[in-house]
Amino acid sequence: MRKPLRNRISVSPYITPEGQRQLSEELSYLWKVKRPQVTQAVAEAAAMGDRSENAEYIYGKKQLRQIDSRVRFLTRRLSELIVVNRTPDDASKVFFGAWVEVEDSDGNVRRYRIVGPDEFDPEKGFISIDSPMAKALLRRTEGDEVIVKKPNGTAVFVVTSIHY
Repeated sequence: MRKPLRNRISVSPYITPEGQRQLSEELSYLWKVKRPQVTQAVAEAAAMGDRSENAEYIYGKKQLRQIDSRVRFLTRRLSELIVVNRTPDDASKVFFGAWVEVEDSDGNVRRYRIVGPDEFDPEKGFISIDSPMAKALLRRTEGDEVIVKKPNGTAVFVVTSIHY
């Protein structure tokens, strides 16, 4: 039985070209740079003798398992992803890849970009298309009021601008 990619119920297969490039670069780095370095370190540690008490050897083997696990995940995930590299026909509505500015009831303005679950980054304002905020924003236009269900209640926002 295959393990799910994430612990979420549903994971969208969409990604931006930038997100796909980052995942591909990570895979390439792990496979072509990091893994050979760790393999060399493990070989050197193994040459030192008793492996059962050799911390460098044990740690190196653990690192190799982690690298191999991430390589398998990235290889599988990259083959499943759908790269969204064009703007929608109706750019006045919020769709995947949009930069959206919203204003809350206190007048605070926030800016989000709707991206795939593999590339979300709260510090950059990137929110996953699977998040409650993104789901509430999809297909909205400027001036629309959006109600977002949050763990501590609901929040109301107004869409102030949409850019691609």
